Amino acid sequence: MAVIDPVPFVDAHVHFWQPGRLDYAWLTPPFADDGPNGNVSAIAHDYGPADYLDEAARWNVVGAVHVEAGAAPSQAIAETDWVQAAVATQSLPTAIVAFAALDAPDIDAQLAAQADRPAVRGVRQIVNWHPDPNRTYTPRDMTTDERWQHGFARLADHDLSFDLQAYPGQFATLAKMIERHPDIPVFLNHAGMGVDGETDWRDGLRALARLPHVAIKLSGLGFALRPWDARAARDRVRRAIDLFGTDRAMMASDFPTDRLFASFDDTLAMLHDSVADLSEDERRALFAGNANRLYRLGLDLAPAFDGDVR
Repeated sequence: MAVIDPVPFVDAHVHFWQPGRLDYAWLTPPFADDGPNGNVSAIAHDYGPADYLDEAARWNVVGAVHVEAGAAPSQAIAETDWVQAAVATQSLPTAIVAFAALDAPDIDAQLAAQADRPAVRGVRQIVNWHPDPNRTYTPRDMTTDERWQHGFARLADHDLSFDLQAYPGQFATLAKMIERHPDIPVFLNHAGMGVDGETDWRDGLRALARLPHVAIKLSGLGFALRPWDARAARDRVRRAIDLFGTDRAMMASDFPTDRLFASFDDTLAMLHDSVADLSEDERRALFAGNANRLYRLGLDLAPAFDGDVR
């Protein structure tokens, strides 16, 4: 099969899951059209590295970062161990962002257990809070709680980064906390999930972009742009890069979740089109180099590529 673009791709945000092995409430019937993700029945089935590679076959994938996929919190270590086994036996994923509840009384034990797994580089706890019940993922904004902020501060001692999935309305307050911890790298998920319009999204991103230890992952544009609009998505990608720069932005597919909005090929084509005018070095950084460096993957990203390029 012809490769569409030979630029190496380290997918900075993918999910592998097995509903038959672990409990994922959001992937369990009955399904409904409301809620922040909409109807997810189309992706509520097993998805592993082989499935991902089939969808990504036309792109030069050289690495990928698995991000915790919403398994029951009590199964966080079980999820990590299942994915860690895939790391040991298959070509993907290259690293893991695991789950930890930063407001838990035993947060240090959780972080130590996750950091003990060789592929784990960071943790994520989804903290999207929104006053609209159909937008919010959490019943309250836990990021303002002292206990949650204490848990965040503990990441540094375990050499873990934090994947931040929140809404722009939370960014100004979060930026003040994140600024106090320059030793904790923060990677903003899904281009900031700007569901409340361009102005709020841009202002929220600006608050985080001024912090040099915050980077952004350019994925999940369909969460805010429904129905899928490739032109609007390209525009948001460029606006985000303008704020963060080409050294603090990472391209990512968010598959299989983003298949709710567009195919893998359409998603990657949009990302490539959005930066087609940039230099080769900038594009290589966006598609592979930055993820390799920021997630400490240690990949050899040699420029040579021997595949069939259309």
